Amino acid sequence: MSTPAGADTGSGQTPAQARWLGRSRQALLFGNFAIGCGVMVTAGTLNDLARDLQVSVPVAGQLISVAAVALALGAPLAAAVVAGFDRRRLLTCSLLVYALGHVLCALMPGFAALLPVRALAVLAAAVFSPQAAAAIAVMAPPAERGRAITYVFLGWSLASVLGMPLAAWIGEVWGWRAAFCGVALLACVAALAVWRALPDGVRPAAMSRAGWAQVATNPALLATVAVTLLSASGQFTLFAYLAPYYRQVLGASPAAVSGLFFWFGAVGVLGNVWVSRRIDRHGASRLVALMLAAIALSMLLWPLALSVPLMMAVCAPWALGCFSSNSAQQARLSIAAPALAPALVALNSSALYAGQALGAATGGAMLAGAAGQGAGQGWAQLHWAGLGWMLAALATSLWAARALARQPGTHG
Repeated sequence: MSTPAGADTGSGQTPAQARWLGRSRQALLFGNFAIGCGVMVTAGTLNDLARDLQVSVPVAGQLISVAAVALALGAPLAAAVVAGFDRRRLLTCSLLVYALGHVLCALMPGFAALLPVRALAVLAAAVFSPQAAAAIAVMAPPAERGRAITYVFLGWSLASVLGMPLAAWIGEVWGWRAAFCGVALLACVAALAVWRALPDGVRPAAMSRAGWAQVATNPALLATVAVTLLSASGQFTLFAYLAPYYRQVLGASPAAVSGLFFWFGAVGVLGNVWVSRRIDRHGASRLVALMLAAIALSMLLWPLALSVPLMMAVCAPWALGCFSSNSAQQARLSIAAPALAPALVALNSSALYAGQALGAATGGAMLAGAAGQGAGQGWAQLHWAGLGWMLAALATSLWAARALARQPGTHG
């Protein structure tokens, strides 16, 4: 990997290297912001998507599930295919492809045409986020690696605080197609930022077959990845349907729906910043467990959220843990077995998206199954299913931490 003249790639940093690393971190954060806005734009515009395409909310939710499946399958495959690519060019091109895909989505005439195009459009996200994490892990000094990775993933929290409420508002006022075009424009700007900030020659070490086999046969590492799968499943059982939930159950106005998403994202940013500043000192495993417990608390208290102000209070712990838990998971895996980090980060991204697909499908099936049982029956059960997933994630995380601490060569 090429670095600026005089840069010290050890634990110490020259001022030139610090500036170079800072610019790279900021550009990758902005890239993740654009990626996050694109991934979440469907959930934010689900009301208008269902209306415009003349399908039910559970059917429209399939757009979330199919995109998540594509991401889950694409992340580990992309990690194997792009191993030797220069990250500056790879990440820039992935953002440009992402932009093109969202423009094509906006041009689709109906649901049947949109579904496969949406799946293809998000494949670029399967490349960008895990490879951005792998790139910054290579560039950052070991003592700062955890904080650097969580900082880059702060872009996802910002997407929630800014991108998702804005998408929800645009979807209600101008329609989902305008929101998709907005994501495309944002991705183009992010591509320019990444191209200008990253140096040439950033190539994380490629994983050998033996390395992949080592990951596949290590129960503790696989259990750590499973934490992400279980957590994402629990959250997206409810999160995928928050926009229609706010409208149909709380009776929230379009402005209130957007405000609730903004609140969720704002608290999420605080959670990610808090974790980023403490992860190298307190350890990733402890913070993951704390954030999972916070999400579970919101699921438990969900029946109390009978108004918009109460919803803001009840969802605050969830928001604190939503994005910060995954950021800590990425750092946890990179630190647990540094030599296996490229594969682990890719698998974690795959688990995240697979969990989103599973959760969205679970929630959709529950809503569809309760359609004939009276208004509100399906909505009333979603948070209990989510709570079950979250408790399983917490138990798995605690077991994995103990197992990793007992293994030589890994860090719990």
